[in-house]
Amino acid sequence: MSFDIILTEIEQALQQDAQCKELGHARALISVLRPERITDVQRATDNVRALCFVLRQHRTWRLALRQYLINLIGQRKLVHLLTDTGITLNNGFWGAAATRIVNRMLPPLINDDYVKDIFGQIFCHPKDYVWVNGIADSVWHDLILSTGLRARAPRATHTALTNEVLNAVQVLSYRITTIGLEAELVRNYPAIEKFESPFLRQNDEINDYVLAYRGWLMNRTQQRDDCRQIEVLLTQCVDIVLRIRKTAAVTGVSISLTRLLLRLTQSMDRLRTLLAILDSQDTTQTINISIPLFKELVCADNKQHSLRELMQSNTELLSLQVTERAGKSGEHYVTNTRAEWLGMLHSALGAGFIVGFMALIKILFGALSMAPFGYALLYSLNYSSGFMLVHVLHYTIATKQPAMTAALIARAIDEGKQKLDELVELIVKVFRSQLIAIVGNIGLAMPTAYIIAWLWYGISGNHLVSPEKAQHLLHDLDPLHSLALPHAAIAGVCLFLSGLISGYYDNKASYAHIPARLRQLSWLRAVLGEARLQRVTEYIGNNLGALAGNFFFGIMLGSIGQFGQFFGLPVDIRHITFSSANFAFALVGLEHQMDWHLVLYTLTGILLIGLVNLGVSFSLALLVALRSRRVSFGKGSHLLGLLWRRFRTGARDFFLPEKASQAAETVQPAADDCDALASPPVTGTTDRAEPSFNLLPEAGNQATGLFVAGEDEPANKGTSTASSSATRQQSLL
Repeated sequence: MSFDIILTEIEQALQQDAQCKELGHARALISVLRPERITDVQRATDNVRALCFVLRQHRTWRLALRQYLINLIGQRKLVHLLTDTGITLNNGFWGAAATRIVNRMLPPLINDDYVKDIFGQIFCHPKDYVWVNGIADSVWHDLILSTGLRARAPRATHTALTNEVLNAVQVLSYRITTIGLEAELVRNYPAIEKFESPFLRQNDEINDYVLAYRGWLMNRTQQRDDCRQIEVLLTQCVDIVLRIRKTAAVTGVSISLTRLLLRLTQSMDRLRTLLAILDSQDTTQTINISIPLFKELVCADNKQHSLRELMQSNTELLSLQVTERAGKSGEHYVTNTRAEWLGMLHSALGAGFIVGFMALIKILFGALSMAPFGYALLYSLNYSSGFMLVHVLHYTIATKQPAMTAALIARAIDEGKQKLDELVELIVKVFRSQLIAIVGNIGLAMPTAYIIAWLWYGISGNHLVSPEKAQHLLHDLDPLHSLALPHAAIAGVCLFLSGLISGYYDNKASYAHIPARLRQLSWLRAVLGEARLQRVTEYIGNNLGALAGNFFFGIMLGSIGQFGQFFGLPVDIRHITFSSANFAFALVGLEHQMDWHLVLYTLTGILLIGLVNLGVSFSLALLVALRSRRVSFGKGSHLLGLLWRRFRTGARDFFLPEKASQAAETVQPAADDCDALASPPVTGTTDRAEPSFNLLPEAGNQATGLFVAGEDEPANKGTSTASSSATRQQSLL
């Protein structure tokens, strides 16, 4: 169907019924504008320009389309589109998820009296937002001018539409007031109760503003105020939201708080947009403000049933906090000096020693005759208790590091994208620390298992594993003729999930004040005593995340294989440290009757299992950390080039720490290493290799520059932060 046919049909329909508001014509018009390939923005742009040309050439069609659009919008309620579309619902996360699932299977009833409902019927393709947002604002501006909507509409229509916008303004204002008085917000920012709340004040100003505006609509000779005072109050509301985000960076955050902050921010942004439209001085300004709002509404309407969008919008701050906690834990896994590097080796050796006994216990459990549930229970207890013991003794499991260090690198990318030389140094340190941890784990897990197997044989007269069991263990490590590598990838996913769990429970311990609440238990105080209770609760507060992560990681490792057997699925796990211990058991079980080719092949399989473990967990953790910060790193090829250049000039640093004398020397990066992306060379000692990480996520960083000086912050704090941010942007340019 062409524009000529559609516009002719609209003209004929208006001749028969001057109040025609049928949706079919609008749907047909959008279907012609919509490109065949939804991502073909250029084609969509050409279609809109073609419509502009047709309207300019035919005055009758232009007048008909304008009248049809006025009927389409003016005879329906507009307020719900402006107050609900694109703004998070008031129900909880699980309630919203259930609603979206039900609406996908059974769409809600369409009310023809609401613009909100017919909006989705017109832009009915689930990805219409792609081409709508892809078309430049100037092209949409030309289309609006081509329809003649720039001309003053009839007074009744203009007044009706303006009243709808005023109603939406009042609804949003009441919503902001209600959310601002929520107990969850007051808990995180008690000062709201001490001083006059801007959430209440803005509502009073809005009501006065709306009353004066409606009087001006009835009598244009009356005076009406602008919204500058309202803007000041909304800015104060934003400052409070940023303060709460800053507090959440220290005390933790919940999904309910995240949802409230998101709903509050969305409502204030929409209110500001509508106020800007009402206060606009000319048609051009009104159009320029309305086009981004139109694009936002199309995008929100298309995604209103998307579960992925719901999860992303509701858990963004929580994901940021979880990965931020993991990033802080990751700082402990980065060694800077030789002493720290040797300390990492010592802690990895200790973990390898414990893993040798954990592998023994699993072999013994496997010799029992039980149902899959029994095996899963015993294996899980073995893994969980062993990993928790490793943490309590301050030892290190190498494969636990990537989930933590990935969040640390993501924070480095987020806070200093232009300092690629520092990022390279951080990656070198992470690689060096990770490598020595792997060497430590394998270096003692394998000898420990080997000695245990020979002691078992010497004491009992029987091998710990039979030749058949030894062949089975070797087959499980075969990288080509078994599912060793896919199973290693599953273990990598478990490692990634354990990192998220650790961050979640660290956040939970802070947000829920678990240590303080434990100290309130009188029976626990009677059992432990005051001094011991203080030490125990402090330990729980500082280590709850790590203990929970290790516990659930053990459950995952112990139950996935049995889950696969129960359902007949080829699902299991392969972990590099346990694989090396199993190889030692098999070697003793076969009494060293193993060809050196097989030994080399199996060791290669163990190394590949380790690479998959680390690669999968690191990649997933880095992806989540970057997305939670809304950061995309598009300089990967440049970073790889810098890493290769760093390896050529100092390969030793990737494996061994610098000597004390070398670390004290002044080091300057090459002038061309970072091109225009790098900041000026940093001269100093070991500080050159350590990015200046901030302790707060980006929300907190932004908040610092926007806070109003209060009791706890100096008035010039925002100025210093803003100046440092400007300096960073200047160096980037």
